[in-house]
Amino acid sequence: MVSPWETGIDQSRDGKVYALGGMAADMTPQALVRVYEPAKDQWQPLTSMPTPRYGAASFVKGNKIYVLGGRQGKLPVTAFEAFDLEMKCWSRYPCIPSRRAFSSCAATEQGFFSLGGLQQPGPHNFYSRPHFVSTVEEYNSEQGIWIKPTRGSKMRDKRADFVAGCLGGRVIVAGGLGNQPSPLSSVESYNPVKRRWEYVTPMPSPRCSCSPLQTPNMLFLIGGVAQAPSNVVEALCFRETV
Repeated sequence: MVSPWETGIDQSRDGKVYALGGMAADMTPQALVRVYEPAKDQWQPLTSMPTPRYGAASFVKGNKIYVLGGRQGKLPVTAFEAFDLEMKCWSRYPCIPSRRAFSSCAATEQGFFSLGGLQQPGPHNFYSRPHFVSTVEEYNSEQGIWIKPTRGSKMRDKRADFVAGCLGGRVIVAGGLGNQPSPLSSVESYNPVKRRWEYVTPMPSPRCSCSPLQTPNMLFLIGGVAQAPSNVVEALCFRETV
């Protein structure tokens, strides 16, 4: 039996763990939100998400948990919403501009990034196939808008199902799947001031579907898939600042 929290979102704050969305036993996307309080050893319900989904990205900034993207079955979700931990309510933000499956997201002090993914053919492109993209869409929190991308703001490699994070004031993307027959080893960093991507040291073990773990100075890539499931754990340390 599939857990209702499988492929959901977990976040921690003030010693509490929040679980948002996920997949039910019948494989339908869920909107349920629960908080675990260790002192009481109990899960408590909170206000459900406006948009049911699983496989989304989430970030804690200030007193809010921001949730971007995700999936409903085979369909990618563009909803961008935030849960106020003090008011216990949800707010909607402008949707991610383009609809892409297996994209990744990153958060900086200035805003959020939606990166790469697998672009589905439009309703009128009957003969086209899903294709990997190097799309970069940036949300500026101060202006409250998605900034129009430029040709230079695109990633150098088209990729999906990869890890994204933020180190030294730069957005980092690593690994994933592209047009090559095997997972990517390339790693790129984005300078938000120059709005330009640069290659950095590649991954020692090319993989996709890794679980990321972000610390202030390191980005860990845990497990994933190469030619088979992997138990490799590697970390990128990036000291340069913008």
